[in-house]
Parts: sequence; C-alpha cells; structure tokens
Amino acid sequence: MCLAIPARVISIEGDKAQVDFGQGVLKGVNITLVETKVGGYVLVHAGYAIQTVDEKEALETIDLWNEILSTGIE
Repeated sequence: MCLAIPARVISIEGDKAQVDFGQGVLKGVNITLVETKVGGYVLVHAGYAIQTVDEKEALETIDLWNEILSTGIE
C-alpha cells in the first residue's frame, strides 16, 4: 500500500522544496515530478512530490489525518 501525505510548499530551490506537513514538521522533498509554487500543496511519497492538490482538498485530508491520529486508531 502506498501512502502520500499533503504538504504546503514553503520554499523552492532548484529541484528541491521545503514543505510543511503541519504541527512544525518541515522536510525537504524532490519536486522534479510536479510543477508547483510557494504556497501550493503537493502530495509527498518517499521524499518526492508526486502530485499537486488544491488547498481545499489538502486541508480536508490533513484534518482527517489529525482526527485519526488523535483517536489513537492504528
């Protein structure tokens, strides 16, 4: 099973972007597979941005993940 997590692009330098997964989790990811801009949202899998998503969809997914994580469901 593959899992891609939405993240907001904070900065871009070449083919790398600093993204924010929320709650202070920042990571560097490769963006060669997508066209994005600072402030946009991408789906990240295995260190690569694999797709862009609109803000509404990204925030809905983040809210669902936060709900799942807060209930302790595994």
